[in-house]
Amino acid sequence: MARAFTGDRLVVATHNPGKLAEIGDLLAPLRVTAVSAASLGLAEPEETGTSFIANAVLKARDAAEASGLPALADDSGLVVPALGGAPGIYSARWAGPERDFRRAMARVAQELGDNPDRRAHFTAALALAWPDGLVESFEGHVQGTLVWPPRGTQGFGYDPMFLPEGGRLTFGEMEPAAKHRISHRALAFEQLIAACFGPRRQP
Repeated sequence: MARAFTGDRLVVATHNPGKLAEIGDLLAPLRVTAVSAASLGLAEPEETGTSFIANAVLKARDAAEASGLPALADDSGLVVPALGGAPGIYSARWAGPERDFRRAMARVAQELGDNPDRRAHFTAALALAWPDGLVESFEGHVQGTLVWPPRGTQGFGYDPMFLPEGGRLTFGEMEPAAKHRISHRALAFEQLIAACFGPRRQP
């Protein structure tokens, strides 16, 4: 059985403003104050894991140890089977130090070329760590296809080129509330909330 979160403050271990905003929205129904790692001056650890879960755990543990508070970390990315699973855990690194995701999306499109296989999925791993070292982790996935050129200015990262299965709008065209209902991060959050925050959920 997963450990329940019983505190009132939680560090969100990210320096990505878009990801922080999305996680903040997903945490909104819970009676907890989210504090960003950036606002606490915490450094970003090197992501040396070989999976989304491993990197989320690494980031959550680092933030919990440094802050003395429970910490929630996300590691997520775009997986393209026709590219051998790339960019995968390197999704953010494809955007370079400037985090230029227009460049990253262009690289995906260039490497796909004329390949008719446009299947892709987003994966999000969440890890909730306590200062004593205990970690609970969860993973969500959403299937879809890639479009080019990118469409929409909502969301962040690869959202403008990702069309979820059965949908007409890319994640970049969707309003945040609509995306939150079906996204990989939302699916991982459902598991996290049920396991660790269930009694705290507001009616």
